Amino acid sequence: MISHRHSPRASARCRRGFTLIEMLVVVSILGIAGAMVIPQMGSVGVLRVQAAIRQIVSDVTFAQSDAIAFQQRRAIVFDVPNSRYTLVSIPGTTIDPAVNTMFDPAKRDGRYVVSIGGTETGGARITSAVFSGSSTLIFDDMGSPAAAASGDTPGLGGTIRVANADQVYDIVIEPYTGRISVRKIEGN
Repeated sequence: MISHRHSPRASARCRRGFTLIEMLVVVSILGIAGAMVIPQMGSVGVLRVQAAIRQIVSDVTFAQSDAIAFQQRRAIVFDVPNSRYTLVSIPGTTIDPAVNTMFDPAKRDGRYVVSIGGTETGGARITSAVFSGSSTLIFDDMGSPAAAASGDTPGLGGTIRVANADQVYDIVIEPYTGRISVRKIEGN
């Protein structure tokens, strides 16, 4: 007679579940993984605010480069209460966002108008934009900040402040060179 205790088929039938040690190892690994992931989930808001800042810096750089490429002044008109801005070409001596808004092929209406705010930017908003006493940043045909839509007076540069509930950043445009830098003012 053949004993079922020692046959390979019998031992496979007996071992269908997990041992307590195996379960404890799996639960421990999941606990360690969770402890590493959960703190990182809090930084999603920071990444979203930084994405808003990168968007603004990218658009300012684009306006500056476009002014140089076409040898024509460009402006960014900030609408601070609505946390948005419009990129505008300056064909003459006046800045008119209603008529001379630059073309953006990614937008449905083709107008280069950007809104900052909402959940996709972590609640970040444009809280101020100050350039030579106004909320309009003008680049001359050499990519330097200008004081006005016409004339040779250089601009003083300026600052765009972006903030959410716990972070504040300044985007600084330097006078003469138009160099752009970002500074964290306060927050975590």
